Amino acid sequence: MSEQNNKPNSNDHSPELKFDTKLLHFGDEVDKTTGASSVPIYQASTFHHFDIFNPPQHDYSRSGNPTRQALEDYITLLEGGARGFAYSSGMAAISSVFLMFSAGDHMIVTEDVYGGTYRLLTSILSRMQIETTFVDMTNIEEVKAAIKPNTKAVYMETPSNPTLRITDIAAVTSWAQEHELITILDNTFMTPYYQRPIELGVDIVVHSATKFLGGHSDVLAGLAVARTESLGRQLKQLQNGLGTVLGAQESWLLMRGMKTLGARMAHSEQSTAKLAAWLSGRSDITAVYYPGLLDHPGREAHERQSTGYGAVVSFDVGSGDRAKAVLNRVKLPIVAVSLGAVESILSYPAMMSHAAMPAEVRRDRGITDGLLRFSVGLEDIDDLIADLDQALQES
Repeated sequence: MSEQNNKPNSNDHSPELKFDTKLLHFGDEVDKTTGASSVPIYQASTFHHFDIFNPPQHDYSRSGNPTRQALEDYITLLEGGARGFAYSSGMAAISSVFLMFSAGDHMIVTEDVYGGTYRLLTSILSRMQIETTFVDMTNIEEVKAAIKPNTKAVYMETPSNPTLRITDIAAVTSWAQEHELITILDNTFMTPYYQRPIELGVDIVVHSATKFLGGHSDVLAGLAVARTESLGRQLKQLQNGLGTVLGAQESWLLMRGMKTLGARMAHSEQSTAKLAAWLSGRSDITAVYYPGLLDHPGREAHERQSTGYGAVVSFDVGSGDRAKAVLNRVKLPIVAVSLGAVESILSYPAMMSHAAMPAEVRRDRGITDGLLRFSVGLEDIDDLIADLDQALQES
């Protein structure tokens, strides 16, 4: 499917350019003053007012920095929105978006959401009387049944982390618009290379840019893109007021990583498909989760809204003891939190990304003690499979 991703984005200013070209030619790729081939790092906290009656565009880096602005314009172009914003982490982006809402408001949220998002909603925003109902968002009827008089938003994560369940984005946004609800979607797994939710009516897209967008395990960052100028103004006020901004150095690193997004995603997706098929053929693996598999229950919906299947596969080895043994025996992937890097990363959701979620809640959402999440990098896939094979055989 990956060859389909090059259709022009009807919402940007360069419809004649295909996506891979936009990754390199996004408007600020050449410095207009010096001709430098990358955006300068403006390592400055404040900016001189040459004329007090005509203040400069940027006056203080919390409110705006030229390097960060280039990144924000970059992700706005790629997602096809009105305004983009860069934050100090993915959770800073998600937190800032959630703070659009007030005490007494209610949100409907994907039940198998990232553990950090679950923790924020259940242990922090709950203290502020912002209410959440978690639903199986693969079932639109459950989403509809969760609405209350005080419901203000629907928060989607598709594919979900780590069980890669699929939400029908267009169905949810269509229903939400009928009820004047704001729709928010975490696009970390797919990135705009494979999935552009704003084109399907989503109001705000968020990313942990630490992952596939950065791609090199060397920068912590979050991004958000608003579909409309009105929402953009709200997010700008929150970003400036909270000070949850990304620094100039990190903004530059993220832009550098994003330039190779297409090449990385295409390579890793091919490898992931081969790994998922290999895992599916093993009798000692109790479940494999990957939207590219023919028997994945959300495959049809995913194909309607995405142009690729991504580079993350989760699989259940049967027990927590066996999962830990595999983690201690693999030699090629790093065993770590995070995903989306040039090197493969093998994670254990029960003790890592979803450790903040109570065990009984994890089990209800299919996040078992035997579940492992494999983010496939740029290594030769045959080497990765051979390494995983030896780890499974010895476990």
